[in-house]
Amino acid sequence: MADTRTCEQCGTSFVPRREHARFCSPACRAAWNDEHTGDLGARTSPLQWSITAMNDTTQRISQETASHQAQAFAVIGEAVWWVTIVDATLVRHHLDAYDTVIAGQAPADRQLTEQTMAGLRFVRNQIGNEADVAEFVDPSETGPGPITGWTWKPMPAPKLSSLGSRGRTWEMTRYRAYQTRLAGHTIGETFTRAAEFLNQAVADTPALTHPTAEARH
Repeated sequence: MADTRTCEQCGTSFVPRREHARFCSPACRAAWNDEHTGDLGARTSPLQWSITAMNDTTQRISQETASHQAQAFAVIGEAVWWVTIVDATLVRHHLDAYDTVIAGQAPADRQLTEQTMAGLRFVRNQIGNEADVAEFVDPSETGPGPITGWTWKPMPAPKLSSLGSRGRTWEMTRYRAYQTRLAGHTIGETFTRAAEFLNQAVADTPALTHPTAEARH
């Protein structure tokens, strides 16, 4: 049976496209935000500083070498966190811009983008459950060179007994995306693709030019 929910704004039953979807449409999301969250600038500021942090961290990956593995793994873990934070902020507050960028891609590119982001969410969830990011990355291919050539390891299916049936379904979707789009591919490829997509989505977010947000910076 398909996962169905009730829209928190209009009460319509809908099938969610994302795990934490609460509304049946962007219009209902916007209406709920207008009623409950107040000033637009309060939602814009976190996106501004999180995209800056994401870009700084993903840039550091291109500068790290394998000679300091512990530091390299720490940077990879930080990049996973910032990429998924920006992704979640866009999905929650700026879904129109996010979906517009995805819709503008060719079907194969759209699937690649969506599965790359889902795979990174899988890594985020696992390291959030106290797994080590080093468990996901194979540094053996590049010797002392740049870590952008390190690859994601194929991983066994996660243990999901602590999750409900809905949570297990979503996490297995993320796991399969990881196995398809990350495992065997380089971290440089993955983070470049994710950062390019998220920067484009942020650039298409009109809220970033809101005067209240500009005044804060």
